[in-house]
Amino acid sequence: MKRTATLTVMATLLASTAMAEGEVTVASWGGSYQDAQSKALFEPAAENTGIAVKQETYGGMSDVRLQVSTGQVTLDIVASGSGSAARAGAEGLLEPLDYDVIDVSDFYPTLKSTYCVGGDVFSTVYAWNTDTYGEDGPQSWADFWDVEKFPGSRAYRGSVAGALEPALMADGVPPEDVYEVLSSEEGIERALDKIRELRPNIDVFWSSGAQHAQLMKDGEVDMTTGWNGRFDNAAKDGAKVTYSYNQALLDYDCFAIPKGAPNKDTAMAFLAEISKAEYQDDLPKYITYGPTNKAAYDTGVITAEVAATLPSSPENAALQLPISLEWYAEWETVAAEMYQEMLTE
Repeated sequence: MKRTATLTVMATLLASTAMAEGEVTVASWGGSYQDAQSKALFEPAAENTGIAVKQETYGGMSDVRLQVSTGQVTLDIVASGSGSAARAGAEGLLEPLDYDVIDVSDFYPTLKSTYCVGGDVFSTVYAWNTDTYGEDGPQSWADFWDVEKFPGSRAYRGSVAGALEPALMADGVPPEDVYEVLSSEEGIERALDKIRELRPNIDVFWSSGAQHAQLMKDGEVDMTTGWNGRFDNAAKDGAKVTYSYNQALLDYDCFAIPKGAPNKDTAMAFLAEISKAEYQDDLPKYITYGPTNKAAYDTGVITAEVAATLPSSPENAALQLPISLEWYAEWETVAAEMYQEMLTE
């Protein structure tokens, strides 16, 4: 009996060790963003936990939808925009997260949801070529649309997330009323009409952060929408680009587990690890996105100077329109169909 008990304990320890080590496949969007995630989060967490991490790039929740619908789920963790995750969770494509495992007690309260835990805070901004306009470029979405005051070529997002809100602000809708106006097909059409107005000056509808950063590095367009951290990294690489936080969209990326993920328990443990402050405080070293764990500001790694440049600093956040996850969960499907129809006109 003693030998049996010993063997049982050993088997339990081996099983728990195997689970603690294990493996996960993580999918993100590539480019400087995934490089930053890898250096700050994935690689050190893998080393500290013994969990083997396989990284892939993917095309977003459409890939998850295909895997779940066919029962061929290979991804354990996916990076997602918060709005897309809200929609995917409502569709039943994601596993609910276990917040008894993932400690979010130090998270900003709006930066987690049932199906997705925040990984970083970013902003959708308008950026411009400083060779074209100098440092005094557009300071509002109305300026971005003003082709007489700011002549030149534009790039704009090729999918609906973060594309309609700027158009309404350019059309004179106050930021606090944007989602109320968008909560009808008529309001969505109003935003689309504003994009149609600018379309003769839109040379490229971009599909990834790497692409819109490259557009500015190559000087292919004079202005574009896009994500602040990508532009900061492009500037470090020599791009003549800057941007403004005024009327930007304050958003966050998050991590989710696809429904039926082959290593769900290990994935949950890995999300718990990378949600800790000691990982999140390293992210701004590689890309200027803010941590979702507010304790990351207290470790001493993020200096006051760096904190002031991040989207979630109080001064910058006050200038911006926070993304409404409720709107995306309810309206993104309809809005996405209408947006794609507009693109094919």
